[in-house]
Amino acid sequence: MSVKKEANGRRSVEVTIEVPGTPEEVWQAIATGPGISSWFVPATIEEHDGTPVACTLEFGPGMSSRSIVKTWKPLQEFTRESDGWVPGSPPLGTEFHIEARAGGTCVVRVVQSLFADTDDWDGQLTGAEEGWPGIFRILHLYLTHFRGQPSATMQLMAPVSGTPADAWAALTNAAGIGGVSVGQQFVAPAGTPAFGGVVEYVSDSPFGALLRLDTPGPGVAALGTIEFGSTVMATVTFFMYGDDANDVAARMKPQWQAWLQERFPMPS
Repeated sequence: MSVKKEANGRRSVEVTIEVPGTPEEVWQAIATGPGISSWFVPATIEEHDGTPVACTLEFGPGMSSRSIVKTWKPLQEFTRESDGWVPGSPPLGTEFHIEARAGGTCVVRVVQSLFADTDDWDGQLTGAEEGWPGIFRILHLYLTHFRGQPSATMQLMAPVSGTPADAWAALTNAAGIGGVSVGQQFVAPAGTPAFGGVVEYVSDSPFGALLRLDTPGPGVAALGTIEFGSTVMATVTFFMYGDDANDVAARMKPQWQAWLQERFPMPS
């Protein structure tokens, strides 16, 4: 991983992905509230006189991030700027660029940047560089199989003692996905809320798995781990699609809450 450093103090990282869809369809996915919500986190975009001025992302209870829209060039570029992730860090810029390709695909390029005269904040950039490929895999699945459909997101986290490897082992064993392979048809074992589909991705570095669901409805399941300081969390996220996505997600949430609380009880 490397951070590009410029003479004016700008430091940046860049990640790209080629996805199916026209520039109009890809723009809808990366630059509108419903579009962003369908593959990232719940999002709203504020407008003033018809012009987008701010974007709010909901990463979880009490974890919202509001950014100011800096550039808005429909079908080409969407740039926003937010506070850094660490107190005292410089503002963080996020740019999305779309480039059309022959054959009905587009290249999406995300650039994250900040201005600093030391290396103190580079970890925010390298962390983003490591995280975007996994996020983009969900974008690719959405645009390939569920493009333009209504969506609803259900995300839950539970603290797990030990290392991220310990958390991943505990989550995969509990959910029955330990040892699955890409392309395998998966059905959750008894004792786990009903979900099943095709395994699209699985990795132990970083820890994570993606399934394209047919049960309890069309969607994507993302299981993984995340660290907040010294706390390691097991995460379960479902992106459900179709006209009844909201109803399906609403029915799933209490089932998965109870399942997580039983298997990963809160530390006393």
